[in-house]
Amino acid sequence: MSGTSAVKALILTGFGLNCDYETAFAFEKAGACAHRVHINALIRGDVRLADFQILAFGGGFSWGDDHGAGVIQALKLKNNIGKDLLDFVDAGKLVIGICNGFQALVNLGLLPGLDQDYTRRSVALTYNDCGNFRDQWVRLVPDADSPCVFTKGLGVSDYPVRHGEGKVVAETEVIERLVANRQVVFRYADANGTPANGAFPANPNGSLDDIAGICDPTGRIFGLMPHPEGYNHFGNHPDWPRQKAAATRQGKSLEETITTGIRLFENGVNYMA
Repeated sequence: MSGTSAVKALILTGFGLNCDYETAFAFEKAGACAHRVHINALIRGDVRLADFQILAFGGGFSWGDDHGAGVIQALKLKNNIGKDLLDFVDAGKLVIGICNGFQALVNLGLLPGLDQDYTRRSVALTYNDCGNFRDQWVRLVPDADSPCVFTKGLGVSDYPVRHGEGKVVAETEVIERLVANRQVVFRYADANGTPANGAFPANPNGSLDDIAGICDPTGRIFGLMPHPEGYNHFGNHPDWPRQKAAATRQGKSLEETITTGIRLFENGVNYMA
């Protein structure tokens, strides 16, 4: 793929990851030059991570989620290019992890990055309280004061979720620190945009404090369970016919609108540009 921007985004592929095309498409629409790169190509050195400005850990089921979601992916990357990942972060570049990618980031220790420690695992993502895989749309309310680069200016946002292990859990002290640091970027909310307070299905997995996404203290590393790349066109939204009719009555066209999914990626691209 090619884009007009000098900002280069690397989207990981391989071994059960299945959202790489959607994620690359979203980055392209956001103005980046997106490259789908197999994990082994990074490990062999065929592709240099240092040549990119944004690294995306996409969704899917890496290694079939054997031994836990994102665990094998995290170990494979940490044991082979762990220093390259830390150098990438130290260089002030951006990392986003979506669904399985979020799971890999917490397993790597890149999130939540408390005390600037990007090697310690202090948050986990475990099985949904409902006991089932959830494939639904969710409403998210952002923390407007979060340092997260990707969510600047975003209001209440609707994205799809597709996961069986999305419940954010951590020690009470860790959750309190994340909240105090404004590192809780997105919370699950009800139809009115009010935090779900754990109620199912607005909170689809039982995440503590309704946490749907977190960032590191710098705001440059971001992980979330919902899929912003899955809302790359107004027609993706389940309520699009009603939205289109409402826009038409106002003399507007949804074809000209930029979805909140693409705006999230644009924030990252514009930051690096």
